[in-house]
Amino acid sequence: MKDINRLHTQALEMIKPIVAEIENKTFYQTAKVLEAFRHAQVCQHHLNGTNGYGYGDIGREALEHVFATLFGAEAALVRPQFVSGTHAIATALFAILRPGDTILFATGKPYDTLEKVIGFKNEPGSLRDWGINYRQIDLTSDDKIDIFTLQKLLEEDKSIRVVAFQRSRGYAWRKSLLQPDLTEAFALTKKIRPDVIIFVDNCYGELVEGFEPTQYGADLVAGSLIKNLGGGLAPTGGYIVGNKDLVNLAAERLTVPGTEGELGATGDFLRSTFHGLYLAPRMVAEALIGAIYAAALFSLAGFEVSPTIEEPRSDIIQAIKLNSAENMKAFCRGIQRFSPIDSHLTPEPWVMPGYDVPVIMAGGTFIAGSTAELSTDGPLVPPYIIYFQGGLNRHHIFLAVQNALAEIIARN
Repeated sequence: MKDINRLHTQALEMIKPIVAEIENKTFYQTAKVLEAFRHAQVCQHHLNGTNGYGYGDIGREALEHVFATLFGAEAALVRPQFVSGTHAIATALFAILRPGDTILFATGKPYDTLEKVIGFKNEPGSLRDWGINYRQIDLTSDDKIDIFTLQKLLEEDKSIRVVAFQRSRGYAWRKSLLQPDLTEAFALTKKIRPDVIIFVDNCYGELVEGFEPTQYGADLVAGSLIKNLGGGLAPTGGYIVGNKDLVNLAAERLTVPGTEGELGATGDFLRSTFHGLYLAPRMVAEALIGAIYAAALFSLAGFEVSPTIEEPRSDIIQAIKLNSAENMKAFCRGIQRFSPIDSHLTPEPWVMPGYDVPVIMAGGTFIAGSTAELSTDGPLVPPYIIYFQGGLNRHHIFLAVQNALAEIIARN
């Protein structure tokens, strides 16, 4: 542990100026969230949920008002009925696409769980099964959007109805996309095809940069509440924000046509979700500081990391190339043993629903599966990259990351 303590001290010194920058951003993000609460005039009675059909749920309406204001959007759909970020994304895509349309992913292959939604292998009930076509543009060698190919396809293929962008890296050794990259691609898309819908998978990116995608050109954005915007307190759920007509289509896809989002009981969902959103800027800051610390500590220990501590970030994920399956298992054991819940358990890889290869995950969280809380995961395939994210308390993150490194050193 003496060596790890030395690396810890070095890592803290390395990240000191970056931590100061994050704190400045957090001040701004907190101001934005508070302004959204004030704009919606959130009151004590908005914290109480409904049951049954959920008609006249003023708390639900206030929560969606807050989200729309925060995103600079016309409307929002924020519901406990979304079981995951993938569910929110799928709901949005099924709502806005029709048979014969094409969805073009401009950021390469999407995250694994979306492959079955799209229908890479002709899964029943997928977009492909409903006659919706899929096209993909790989990122350039320097992890940028291929603007030239995007322009070419938009001009040639008039069936393209949606151009989709994934901000975060997913299970890929690539940089996450920054606001300037997306702004350029959005502007080009609208210049060539004003009718095309720009959709963004916003998971892990909320409150990291200065603005959200709807504030610089996206028509529709979706994500999960057990990631950034839930602040570690939202018990479940997801969100869709954007143009009012498109959000209404998504609401009627989630429930039934003709309801315009007026159905959906909230139970005890509202108080914790409002509270979590209020805390979200602080939680995102803690997660970012923890991710940068992990990058510093593991790079000092000789591992390749992405992003490096100097690189700008647009999400809370830290990728570390661990070079072997045993190192991945050791890393996960280290994180699990420093989790507040289920610390006595040992993570094992398994083929989870929505994945085609064994995935190993760790993180004993208060909300089951919450990646806003400290967690780590990755497919157990070469080059054996672990993806590390979340954390509500930087000191907990520091301790867990040190223990993960200690586990790797011990097995080697």
